[in-house]
Amino acid sequence: MGVILEVKNLTKKFRGLTAVNDMSFEIKQGDFVGLIGPNGAGKTTLFSLISGMEKPNSGKVIFDGIDITGKSVNKIVNLGISRTFQIVRSFKYLNLLDNVAISSLSPRGKKTSKGLTTNEYASLILSQVGLIDKARLPPLILPHGDLRKLQIAKAVGSNPKLLLLDEPFSGLSHEEQAGVSELINDLHDDGVTIFITGHVLRELMHLVPRVLAMNRGKLIDDGPPQKVANNKIVLEAYLGKEVGE
Repeated sequence: MGVILEVKNLTKKFRGLTAVNDMSFEIKQGDFVGLIGPNGAGKTTLFSLISGMEKPNSGKVIFDGIDITGKSVNKIVNLGISRTFQIVRSFKYLNLLDNVAISSLSPRGKKTSKGLTTNEYASLILSQVGLIDKARLPPLILPHGDLRKLQIAKAVGSNPKLLLLDEPFSGLSHEEQAGVSELINDLHDDGVTIFITGHVLRELMHLVPRVLAMNRGKLIDDGPPQKVANNKIVLEAYLGKEVGE
């Protein structure tokens, strides 16, 4: 498979604080990649730079051969990148069907749903994430695990080639984590390239064959989960002291 995402020397500063510092890496089409790091490492900022929610101070983001550096969110979505957020976002007074239908009204979503009505397409996605039986319910009465699935459903509505999942296990019980993991695996099996970050390391490390580790905005390791988990620099970043003290 060819390279779908190239991040080249990407840097983002906020009033003197360097949140992402000269980051470079590649993700191939069909990959399933994890992103780990302690709080404040720069993971969400990196996702925001890739998805167009933040503009870099320097560096480039190349998606599917196209330079998307600094492009607007809607243009990036319609090229094939979708994302979720750490904090669950939804139209809480609209039902689940309408929440997903709105996301599928993008030009890319409309092209994918050709031959189906908006509600038919949204229903297919709700079935895919296991929420079709709750299609007429508003998000505000759902348990947190279902809200996480709804976030993913909304992101899937635009038919992404690359799906950025920011902390999809946050606040979930072990049982809910297992359900979301199964959903993410199914999406990857269907051909979606997945780039996922999370603090629930056990669940994340079991999901992905490759992990990027960040600390203080810098890439500090890249490789199989076991290798990264045993890296002294990675352990020190999480523990906040030299390993062995």
